[in-house]
Amino acid sequence: MTAREVLAAAAARGWTLGVAESLTAGMVAAELATVPGSSAVLRGGVVAYATDLKASLLGVDADLLAARGAVDPDVAGAMATGVRSATGADVGLATTGVAGPDPQDGRAPGLVFVAVATPTATEVRRCDLDGDRAAVRAGAVAAALDLCAAVLGDAAA
Repeated sequence: MTAREVLAAAAARGWTLGVAESLTAGMVAAELATVPGSSAVLRGGVVAYATDLKASLLGVDADLLAARGAVDPDVAGAMATGVRSATGADVGLATTGVAGPDPQDGRAPGLVFVAVATPTATEVRRCDLDGDRAAVRAGAVAAALDLCAAVLGDAAA
């Protein structure tokens, strides 16, 4: 799914987007912003690369982060929910994972969680991505946009 299609699906519902990114460090927001007119839907983003910023900027529970680390499905969901609040958006989109080349918190490179939070639900998807650091990060962007498109499509049903 392309950024253009995600933005069109959100706009069709009258919804705005906020993005919380860890391993992608702004790549999702940048991809969305390449689309002319994206400012009508994209409110902003938070790059919370450091674990403590996930708590302080996005409201992810510090105990959850301490117990499980940043690469966790519940953390991804909390990031998506938190960025809705932080940006005043209707939909929050989040990425967290290990781009590599080294493991993080005992998690292998390529393990990524993407999440989308809407006013009614939060959905998280696990991705096991192959390739080098650049490939994992690019795959995470694509996975985030795909999940967002799927969730927005379901919301329209």
